[in-house]
Amino acid sequence: MDLLRLLTTLSLLHPTTAVTFANPLRPCDGSDPHIVHFDGFYYLMTTTWTNLRPTRAKTSKISKPARQRCCNVRAPELYKIDNTWYIYCTAGNRQNLDGQRSHVVRGGSHPWNNYYGYAGQLTPQWVIDRTVLIIAGKNYFIYSCLPQPHWKSFCITEMTSFTPISGWKVLSEPSLPWERVGSPVNDGATALYNGTKIWVGYSRSYCWTDSYQLGLLAYKGVGDPAEGSNWVKGRQPVFSSSEGNWGTGHNAFFTSPDGTETWNVYHATTNRTGNCDGNRYTAAKKVEWRADGTPDLGRA
Repeated sequence: MDLLRLLTTLSLLHPTTAVTFANPLRPCDGSDPHIVHFDGFYYLMTTTWTNLRPTRAKTSKISKPARQRCCNVRAPELYKIDNTWYIYCTAGNRQNLDGQRSHVVRGGSHPWNNYYGYAGQLTPQWVIDRTVLIIAGKNYFIYSCLPQPHWKSFCITEMTSFTPISGWKVLSEPSLPWERVGSPVNDGATALYNGTKIWVGYSRSYCWTDSYQLGLLAYKGVGDPAEGSNWVKGRQPVFSSSEGNWGTGHNAFFTSPDGTETWNVYHATTNRTGNCDGNRYTAAKKVEWRADGTPDLGRA
């Protein structure tokens, strides 16, 4: 499939130390956003359901999908691992979402000027919304899993090279009441770093509700990151619907080129009952840091 040419008004893409832009960054097909900075440019990827589509004014190519990963392409994330660029995504069959699996395509030394070839399916079981977490020089693969039916939780496993190793553990389950509005959901994991402090941001509740919002898991700083007991779940949401932006969820964090600013990129909708389709838009907001080093995501 093609990585399509997009027109964008983002001054976000200019290689300066400050990050300035106008919301929304993408007015439609803007869900599940992920942004990385490399070589003077920011690369934005979102869910379009049919292809992988970064924002930058050039084109590139990616291998055609097979039938088992033809459709429902969602939550793409772009990473540089061992000097090679990879796009992780979820895809499945045409009929429904029961066939969702995690896949990866492999590029080269630059995220833009390369052909991305299919590198494989990463897990045999149902998976959506995976991300890469880095702690103490090790990569961990976190994804939304179904350890029990209709109960979207987080699973975690260590990675070797660009693929997860066998074996996984449940990291988090939707145990709090506000994680279960509409449906019990933990999805859209993303890593957040501030010095030695590490969090996993994630979305809770169902996207067809205005209760789709962000929470945080805080790493205690010691112990095996693959053990849920070494993480502390925040009791309240940290980012919720406000000012006409509804269903504020499935975010990612990125930094300014000089690393002094951290930003939260997320999707939202004007539909006050929420949305799970292409009507969601991409927006971003600067993260502030409290005196104790914890993040303040503010209001949408």
